[in-house]
Amino acid sequence: MSWDRVERLLGSDALAHLSAQTVGIIGLGSGGSFVAISLAMSGVGRFVLIDDDVMEQANVVRHAADLRYVGQPKAESMADLIRHRNPSAEIKAIHGRAEDHLDLLAEMDVVVAGVDGEGPKYLINQAALEHGRTVVYAGVYERGEGGDVCVIHANDGPCYACWAEHLRQGLAEPAPGAPDLDYGMIGPDGTLAAEPGLWLHVVRVASVQADMALNELLRGMPAHREMPANTVVLANTRLEIYEGWTTLPYGAEWVNVPRNPECLVCGKSGRTESADALSLDDLMNLGNVTYEQDESGQ
Repeated sequence: MSWDRVERLLGSDALAHLSAQTVGIIGLGSGGSFVAISLAMSGVGRFVLIDDDVMEQANVVRHAADLRYVGQPKAESMADLIRHRNPSAEIKAIHGRAEDHLDLLAEMDVVVAGVDGEGPKYLINQAALEHGRTVVYAGVYERGEGGDVCVIHANDGPCYACWAEHLRQGLAEPAPGAPDLDYGMIGPDGTLAAEPGLWLHVVRVASVQADMALNELLRGMPAHREMPANTVVLANTRLEIYEGWTTLPYGAEWVNVPRNPECLVCGKSGRTESADALSLDDLMNLGNVTYEQDESGQ
């Protein structure tokens, strides 16, 4: 294996640093599988892969794994693909539900949330706060029209519950001079229809998620870049991200979502109550959005 071009871009110290870093990817569907292979090709040397699903033929047109892996657990399939790119990678592949393995966040330097459902994201959020871990979340809108990626740092800025409440209600702080956010695609029940888009539209969002995760792994290194805000909203088609403001295809808008001091999870009230006292239904009502899924429902 030659990492010459990666080393020339990031530097030898950064490459050595990445080889010793552990990224956890929870959810290895269409987006998560792309993130996994992209980070492996960028020099990350240690992986914890968690997914409870098995590859089906219907997944192949929207997944990094191909027909060779049909019938195999997605976590094990991606572990094999990573080893073909980086034979020296250390990989822990877990075929199981995320909520049963959240203790593994203690082993992760950065967490990538590749799950679609909001319920698992809130569970990851709670575990990340407990373990002090940074999580990079992403969601793809219906028909692949766009998506968003956010970086949530434990105890520094909003938690995922704050983020979902503010962004989904249009209460984020837009860039100076921009109007309020418009999420007209959200129905009266607060959800987005999960109509599938092409994989190439999914991976545009996943590519940003992978890049942000890599950037967090490089924190403290010269190659690390400071981002303008904690969230970027991407348009794959002409999309009205801000009300009255149309973002052209392939455009993006940065949004800074603030922390909610009264958040049930990370706010003052959340710190005084036990985790068991928090209802998952209550948390999901803060920002209930269903992202697009694979044909199998993953």
